[in-house]
Amino acid sequence: MFQQAANNAGAVAAKFPYVVVEGPIGAGKTSLARRLAQRMEAELLLENPEENPFLAQFYRDMPRYAFQTQMFFLFQRVTQLRDLKQHELFKPSIVADFMLEKDPLFAQLTLNDDEFRLYQQVYRHLAPQAPTPDLVIYLQAPVDVLSARVERRGNKSERRIGDDYLRKLAESYVEFFYRYDRSPLLIVNSENLNFVDRDRDLELLLERMRSMRGGREFFSRGVN
Repeated sequence: MFQQAANNAGAVAAKFPYVVVEGPIGAGKTSLARRLAQRMEAELLLENPEENPFLAQFYRDMPRYAFQTQMFFLFQRVTQLRDLKQHELFKPSIVADFMLEKDPLFAQLTLNDDEFRLYQQVYRHLAPQAPTPDLVIYLQAPVDVLSARVERRGNKSERRIGDDYLRKLAESYVEFFYRYDRSPLLIVNSENLNFVDRDRDLELLLERMRSMRGGREFFSRGVN
């Protein structure tokens, strides 16, 4: 069993050197990225929302602080991915919990028309600097599950996130990934999966990643 698990992780790392885990707030993307990087012995690349000086203010007053918050995240993500592109030859595999292409989803939800037009100009200039993932894992979950997870993790600023915002964000992700075709895509229904506390769930996912043949596949698990 242990040898099979090791074989799965090694095969996945060789097949997909650059894996991105994505999904709306509360989907569990950072937790899964950490576990995958550990199992694949990969470099871990995480967003750093705590470095954004506008984020707490944004959750209190979205219209007022949306543009500053969004532009900070855009430049931060571009810098991280540009550095990744420069160093990718020295690392056998990388797992990240974000992709640059998702940035406009948040911008479109929070910026007014003039701000979004300016944002798009900057984004179009910076986007070509981002490398393309070898595999994207898109985590889905119902809005009530996302909301409960956000509440459980106890981040004070995130407690101001309403279900309406989460619903719009989740719908934006669905629409985005319906059209996404730049990389192989594994769509994961994470409602009944626990990649942190149940090793078997993680191993099942690794097996599914290892066996992928198409450009778009699905993975889920029923209630135990």
